[in-house]
Amino acid sequence: MDEDISIIDSNTRNEKIKNFFIKNKKYLITFLSLIILIIFAYFLYGEVQDRKIKKLAEKYNNISIKYNISNKTNVKSELIEIIKEKNSTYSPLALYFIIDNEIESSNDEINRFFDLIINEVKLDKEIKNLIIYKKGLFNAEFQSENNLINILNPVINSDSVWKSHALYLMAEYFFDKSQKQKAKEFYNRILDYKKSNENILIETRKRLSRDFSE
Repeated sequence: MDEDISIIDSNTRNEKIKNFFIKNKKYLITFLSLIILIIFAYFLYGEVQDRKIKKLAEKYNNISIKYNISNKTNVKSELIEIIKEKNSTYSPLALYFIIDNEIESSNDEINRFFDLIINEVKLDKEIKNLIIYKKGLFNAEFQSENNLINILNPVINSDSVWKSHALYLMAEYFFDKSQKQKAKEFYNRILDYKKSNENILIETRKRLSRDFSE
């Protein structure tokens, strides 16, 4: 008797499942098609992105290999195009190439490129901190004290591996301007920071011993 009931229950369940699939056949096919489409789109997007990065790499490498000071104008426009692609690798490289080869004479324009990369490109945290530090380094010769501190503050107030570099840049900035008290404050912050770069620590101790000893 129990076996008969069990068989009936099983048949009933199977019938319900069968009816469910028959009744919702269109919805299930649509759902499965959508899943397949999403998977296909995902891999297609990855393929498109890979090709895009390869083209950027080829473009940047061609510029760096064939660069000649006589074709600065053409090179400049191509490098700006790379920067505006907002690629985490080649956009910063294109900007560094512009700076190193003095292709752009406007400091404001270069700072706009820095801001685009820092604010709009998806970057690893420490890569972003490095680019902020490089922006500070670029601006150190012509920016005011407040502007330079504002540029470097995200790194100075962080726990970044580039923090001691930013502190040292500010210390040297004040030292060059004969503002020794302010410089000393930044040198001491380097000594107090437990993760300070070893080479930065050595240079800081040398500076304090040589120029700040009573």
